[in-house]
Amino acid sequence: MELVSGLLSRVRLLTGLSELTNDKRSKKMEEKALEVYDVIRTIRDPEKPNTLEELDVVTEKCVEVQELGDDEYLIIIKFSPTVPHCSLATLIGVCAYKSSFSAACRSNTSWRFT
Repeated sequence: MELVSGLLSRVRLLTGLSELTNDKRSKKMEEKALEVYDVIRTIRDPEKPNTLEELDVVTEKCVEVQELGDDEYLIIIKFSPTVPHCSLATLIGVCAYKSSFSAACRSNTSWRFT
């Protein structure tokens, strides 16, 4: 079985199918990241009347999605509070998790906020 698997990998590599599959996978992960970003960017700051996007707490580049398996993803959200040692950073993280969980990923998902 390993011989067949190795042979198929080489065929994909030689024909360029491997790159095509990786490109599709990358595009899918980018689309999922944008879905998550579209949801969390509209969250309002707990202390200000602005959204997280308006305050540059989150940007498109701060969301990353990695595929772990079939319909399993790791979503990484890196956000920068407006002030160092922000006491409401945890609340922002919980809001981002709660808002984006139901909207963007309806499958097995792991989350990491940094």
